[in-house]
Amino acid sequence: MEITSTRTVQITSYLLLVLAVIQALYTALYVAEVNVPRHLLWGLEGLLFTVLVAFSGAAMVQAKNYHVGWSAIAFSAVLNLVQVSVGLTMFGPFREAADQVEALAPAAGAVVAFAFMIYYAAKLLLGFAALIFGMAKMNAGGKVFGGLTALVGVIAMFANAILIVFGRDAFLPSPVAGGSGVVATLLLAFCLMSIAREDKNTQT
Repeated sequence: MEITSTRTVQITSYLLLVLAVIQALYTALYVAEVNVPRHLLWGLEGLLFTVLVAFSGAAMVQAKNYHVGWSAIAFSAVLNLVQVSVGLTMFGPFREAADQVEALAPAAGAVVAFAFMIYYAAKLLLGFAALIFGMAKMNAGGKVFGGLTALVGVIAMFANAILIVFGRDAFLPSPVAGGSGVVATLLLAFCLMSIAREDKNTQT
């Protein structure tokens, strides 16, 4: 089955939108101190990230322009898949082991820190993609929306870069980096939808 480049961009944008909504939902439940179904939400994220790797990778190959932007999306999906997998398979066992053997507490903390390092790197890449496609939207005439997407992308890049360099205990709270990354992902999704719609109109 052959999937057109426009359809590939559309599906990629839908996947990014759903992922942004899931992450926002998870954050809202966590802040509200509601029992969060972590395994279900993280498992769903893992599935969507797996599919996103395929479609964003295909878009990168099919695209005539902005290959770096597509590369950023594809590799952010790979990193997010690894991060979610670590959370699903390693957080629980290491936490239980640390509860039984106090000496294992640093190892459990290292696993969490490793997952967050990957998380920040993935969010930085999504911010970079938002910057690239936001600028593309600006060049196409969408100054306000494109400018907003690019600006939020820069903020996400800067915030997550700080935590990559200085760690989770840096002067910038971790939720700022994660939240800006989610907003950048959301705007990126809408930006790609707009690009796909314009491409479709051009072809018809």
